[in-house]
Amino acid sequence: MFYYIRGALVLLEASVAVIDAGGVGYRLTVSGNTRERLAALDAEKKKNALLYTFMSVREDGIELFGFFDVEELNVFRLLIGVSGVGPKAAMSVLSFMTPEKLALAVSTDDRKAISRAPNIGPKTAARIVLELKDKLHGETAEDAPDDSPLSGEPSAGGKLAAATDALLVLGFSRASALTALRGIDIDSNELEDIIRLALKKLMK
Repeated sequence: MFYYIRGALVLLEASVAVIDAGGVGYRLTVSGNTRERLAALDAEKKKNALLYTFMSVREDGIELFGFFDVEELNVFRLLIGVSGVGPKAAMSVLSFMTPEKLALAVSTDDRKAISRAPNIGPKTAARIVLELKDKLHGETAEDAPDDSPLSGEPSAGGKLAAATDALLVLGFSRASALTALRGIDIDSNELEDIIRLALKKLMK
């Protein structure tokens, strides 16, 4: 129903943000990551904010979720697509780790990292890894362009390959991931930063 809401940030609490858009106050449930970025805007006295939204409609009520960027919204959608993971559990994961860290945890089978999120047990973490990792098996190296930055690289190992796998977890095709990674200084950047820079290109 709503793609995004833009307006004055009038209230910011632990997991709630209220945005006044056209005289209507919209209450949005936000992750810890989004809250921190909204708090930074507030500290800079930039009262206008834009949050991408997801509306959850259930028998017991309607809840609006807000995300600072499209990347976090997309990962939220991926998480609630995992069996047994609802909106609250997805927000718990995104409050504990950034989309980039989650993608790395999934691609490296780091279930323990995900299970450290509040109210996320080992079984739920395992389901998240198994179901999201299926995306890696659906992509093959044949999808990559011949002049991709991974040409000549092994299918596993190395920062380029790890970054590609992480982007696949986030729902991008291998060809799109490799195109986005081209031109990024792999040697000078940490793996999480490489993924973040590629995401910026992919979201333009």
